[in-house]
Amino acid sequence: MHRDTPENNPSIPFEFTRENMERANRIIAKYPPQYKKAAVIPLLDLGQRQLGWTSISVMNTVAKLLEIPPMRVYEVATFYTMFNREPIGKYFLQLCTTTPCQLCGSSQILETIEKHLGIKVGQTTSDKLFTLAEVECAGACVNAPVLAVNDDYYEDLTPETTIKILEELIIGKKPRSGPQTGRVTCEPKDGLTSLTSEPYGPGFRVREDL
Repeated sequence: MHRDTPENNPSIPFEFTRENMERANRIIAKYPPQYKKAAVIPLLDLGQRQLGWTSISVMNTVAKLLEIPPMRVYEVATFYTMFNREPIGKYFLQLCTTTPCQLCGSSQILETIEKHLGIKVGQTTSDKLFTLAEVECAGACVNAPVLAVNDDYYEDLTPETTIKILEELIIGKKPRSGPQTGRVTCEPKDGLTSLTSEPYGPGFRVREDL
């Protein structure tokens, strides 16, 4: 449910920038004219990336652009948790605490973030730099525990590497994303266990009379 607030109400104007308007038109052009309403999600995402969050004015602008009732846009924006309907910090920290991550120490990572930044889940730091959220599966279980910072994943976290990431963000640096242990993507952290020798050639273990 939406309730008007001083920072989120229909009287606050929102318009796509010239560059984003061009991108919006390219997005809409991907759909048949009678189905352009299917562009709601990518246009809401575009609006959120421009403003930093999905305000009621962003939703109304998307509805007007697609020539559909605003309620159709509200239904989408309120259903998907990817759309933040309240202002968030510059860095949106989404920590996965589902079973695989929890078994690998996500509870300690959560405690580390809360203690280091002085905020709890759902809160934003006073300088508007960080917002912390607890989320369900981030889809990178093999590299648990996992923290998403905006569009980047930071994996194989420890309390120490988590603090290092936060400190680099505070001073304006972009930490190296991906596994923080040195391993490449999702390779076995203790080394390869398969495909360690030259692959067999054609005909291997095939009967000679075939």
